[in-house]
Amino acid sequence: MAVPVVLIVAIALADILAPQSIHLGPLLVVAPALTASFGGSRLTALIGALAVAALVAISVIRTSIFTSNHESQLIALMVICAFTVLFCRLRERHSAELRQVRSVAEAAQQVVLHPLPDRMGSLRIASAYRAATDQARIGGDLYAAVRTATGTRLLLGDVRGKGLPAIEESALVLGAFRSAAHREPELRALRTELDAIVGWSRCQPSKDCSDTEESFITAVLVDVPDDTPVIHVLNCGHPPPIRLHDGQAIVLAPRQYTTPLGMGLPEAPQGGVDTFPFELGDTLVLYTDGVTEARDRAGCFYPLADRVTAWPNTATPEGIIDHLRVDLAAFCGGNFADDAAAVVACREPVTGDSAQRPDKARRSARRPSLVHRSL
Repeated sequence: MAVPVVLIVAIALADILAPQSIHLGPLLVVAPALTASFGGSRLTALIGALAVAALVAISVIRTSIFTSNHESQLIALMVICAFTVLFCRLRERHSAELRQVRSVAEAAQQVVLHPLPDRMGSLRIASAYRAATDQARIGGDLYAAVRTATGTRLLLGDVRGKGLPAIEESALVLGAFRSAAHREPELRALRTELDAIVGWSRCQPSKDCSDTEESFITAVLVDVPDDTPVIHVLNCGHPPPIRLHDGQAIVLAPRQYTTPLGMGLPEAPQGGVDTFPFELGDTLVLYTDGVTEARDRAGCFYPLADRVTAWPNTATPEGIIDHLRVDLAAFCGGNFADDAAAVVACREPVTGDSAQRPDKARRSARRPSLVHRSL
């Protein structure tokens, strides 16, 4: 507020001290116009009133208040100030509506992509997400975790495409996974159910078939038993997870990839469920291709498996996610061409509290502003 007031005082003094042939009063319109760029309608109106008062004072001091020149200046200044206040008021109303829409959108996005708990069964979990679409917290990438009677099940996937259609596909798959995974069907049966639901959705009359004919969802389904040091993985055309064991990064490539969800190819090869060791202290890193396909200025892809073993102090999933967020942004210069998501899970001893905890997506009280940590 100090700058507009100083401008009013300076212009008024300059006009009073100037010769009679020079009129600087019209420059007073700069003060309310400048105020409107950073202040509200009330402050703009106040500065406008001060500018009008200053012009009246100039006219009185120069004994020319009743001349046509100063009368026209005064009328013009009042009209411009009135329009400036009006537009400022309209801007405030639109800004309030935009804030309301954003708050509703953020709530809806959090309903779709539940925050993962920091502990579930034998797993300590951390996750991160960065949507390619501006002002969005979710996109075509998806992840979820479900607690069963004998273990924990994880899903991480990537919908082909971006924007609202990809978000719709993500919501469909996440809802189907949460509904079916806790019943503990075998992973291939779970994949078949997810694929059938995606296919059913695309056959609905409200769908535009031209947008979904070439759409599919790559995904990886992981079953982590509480009482056995192994994990069962079914990979549906997704980048393979990475297992961190004794400082080494082991890529868990499947013997055969199964068909991505929504391909509509019943005769396509069905990959089997792969079983890998997963002992106490081991860490599993799930990620989407938005992470590994991020490029630096030279066009090189991000080498996640090489980088993750070189980071110090990555004993916890939260530490790995923090390092990944900083390192990935530095590698690609903050230019993400695709949605990127990562889930890190470390096997720890099962406590009574974690074994009985239901599948609840809750905010971390320790870092409430990073429910979905941004990559």
